[in-house]
Amino acid sequence: MASALSDRLSRIVKEMRGQARITEANVTDMLREVRMALLEADVALPVVRDFIARVKEKALGQEVVGSLTPGQVLVSVVNRELAATMGDGVADINLAAQPPAVILMAGLQGAGKTTTTAKLAKHLIEKRKKKVLTVSGDVYRPAAIEQLKTVTAQAGAEWFPSTPDQKPVDIARAAIDYARKHYFDVLLVDTAGRLAIDEALMREIQELHAVLKPVETLFVVDAMQGQDAINTAKAFSAALPLTGIVLTKLDGDSRGGAALSVRQVTGAPIKFAGVSEKLDGLEVFDAERHAGRILGMGDILALVEQVTAGVDMAAAQKLAAKVKSGEGFDLNDFLDQIRQMKQMGGLSSFMDKLPSAMAAKASEADLSRAEKDIKRKEGIICSMTLKERSRPEIIKATRKRRIAAGAGVHVQEVNRLLKEFEQMQGMMKKMKGGGLMKMMKRMGGMKGMPKLPGMG
Repeated sequence: MASALSDRLSRIVKEMRGQARITEANVTDMLREVRMALLEADVALPVVRDFIARVKEKALGQEVVGSLTPGQVLVSVVNRELAATMGDGVADINLAAQPPAVILMAGLQGAGKTTTTAKLAKHLIEKRKKKVLTVSGDVYRPAAIEQLKTVTAQAGAEWFPSTPDQKPVDIARAAIDYARKHYFDVLLVDTAGRLAIDEALMREIQELHAVLKPVETLFVVDAMQGQDAINTAKAFSAALPLTGIVLTKLDGDSRGGAALSVRQVTGAPIKFAGVSEKLDGLEVFDAERHAGRILGMGDILALVEQVTAGVDMAAAQKLAAKVKSGEGFDLNDFLDQIRQMKQMGGLSSFMDKLPSAMAAKASEADLSRAEKDIKRKEGIICSMTLKERSRPEIIKATRKRRIAAGAGVHVQEVNRLLKEFEQMQGMMKKMKGGGLMKMMKRMGGMKGMPKLPGMG
């Protein structure tokens, strides 16, 4: 949906560039494009109608100030109404309850409930400093309990054991009793999904809800489901008092209409979005920022947060002190920079958050090549001895052949890496005199940002 809507709006803005004011005719032209993009994105028809009516009403009352064009004003209105459709700012998770605060995870099979449960556990541990226990009430799906055990361990939370021969309600009672006795702040309850909505599933989850009395009942829905997501949302909303929605697979090549439809259908706010398969790939949902992404305006704020979270500040300060002291920049430092890049989610993760005009300059093929180049560089450096990394000048022909063989690359690749390293080393020497900011600007990139490894 993001690219389709963004492309259509960009075209309209260009067409309206020469026009001096907003008229009913140019608003109608633009809204025709918006309507088509939303319908193609599988947004429910009643939601589209309501959205278009609101935008038209607001747009016709807007004045064009000197610094803007009619197209820009219309995009601004669409942006505001998109955000309003998906929610109002950020809807925080509610943990205001006598511990443990119980969070019930509901949704269809395949929506990503189990992985999302672990992602949420990791989020609560790292961002809210909570002691978290997870339990699986899915006694039907083979290996569901073991899957939760594995991902819970990876998230750093504690897992409460359950078995397929138990009743979900009995599992829930035992888990909440254990959570109380061991002073857990939060209990996350993963529930069974089905391939289709059925009465047995709904009765079972209603019984669980009655026993657990959760402070949050989160509906986990696959953003790629389109119209199916809306039907599922209606059924779950009728059966349970939903307090929030988690949209999964928002990073996929989906049409993404669920983000607009589900909020309106259920009346429950979207609280989280799954933006990658990794356990740290869960973001607090911000309607305004997501509207910006849909319209191709990017999400620079999320990019800054991603960089801040991924950068090892202690390591960065250590490198800065080393460069300042004149000790020099060696291949170990170069390897650290490559690994920091990987830790921050890679190039594609950065590009997703940049405005579309910037991101469009790098194609999928370019990004894929750049990602492979970063991995290749890491492999080459890892094939070197510690002595070679700290003293690159000793790497001559024989050593180069050995390093290339160890990394599974040609000798030319080793030569290319060493040349790039020498260029980086030269830059670091210039930084010694305190010209860090000047150097970053000289290195090019976007608005003073340095070029990233592998981007040429």
